[in-house]
Amino acid sequence: MPPPPIVSPEEWRAARVALLEEEKALTRARDAVSTKRRQLPMVRVEADYRFTGPEGEVGLLDLFDGQLQLIVVHFMFDPEWTEGCPSCTAGAEEMSDGLRAHLATRDTRLVDVSRAPLERIEAYRAEKGWTFPWYSSFGSRFNYDFHVTLDESVMPAEYNYRSQAEWAAQDPSWAGWSGEQPGTSCFLRVGDDVFHTYSSFGRGAEWTGGSYAYLDLTALGRQEDWEEPAGRSDSLRGTTPDFAR
Repeated sequence: MPPPPIVSPEEWRAARVALLEEEKALTRARDAVSTKRRQLPMVRVEADYRFTGPEGEVGLLDLFDGQLQLIVVHFMFDPEWTEGCPSCTAGAEEMSDGLRAHLATRDTRLVDVSRAPLERIEAYRAEKGWTFPWYSSFGSRFNYDFHVTLDESVMPAEYNYRSQAEWAAQDPSWAGWSGEQPGTSCFLRVGDDVFHTYSSFGRGAEWTGGSYAYLDLTALGRQEDWEEPAGRSDSLRGTTPDFAR
């Protein structure tokens, strides 16, 4: 494994200061994108989506629990599966009670929603020792309408704002792509009206987790096979973010 080059403290500081300028530019660019995100228009949610949780059947408005904003993590859990997606599981393990409490102080609630029946969700949650709010959308169009369950027999498949044909043109192996996909959707409540303000998919969820953000600060990085410089780590992994060894 070739480590980073060894230099004097003065040379290291000069290189670090040069990188700091790029980091500052990235921070400013991220702030600018966040401003544009906040300026996006919104769409009224007209459908009466129904969910089931420990308290019984509820609607989308109920998921806010009185808060003004709702963030839904689309946890991949097909009704036929007995366990949740490993990558979504890794993400859920990083979401602490403290984070949810902090969001609540800013009138924002974070919940997970999966298509699996509630009894399977509850069994998996008990196995993991999780206590966060997690609802089932089983029997609802919610996952399909928000493009995290792809099934051409239900509606034209679209993921990350690309059609099935666009994905297949990029990579023929994606032709016929279907099933559960990851994503995050945000909603705003105005009185009793609910509006969809934002959704992100794929790698868009990375910066909301903890592990990748910390690993990106280190010399070995994520230790995944796509990163540069190549060969930095002897323990190369693929890009499946389940953190399983």
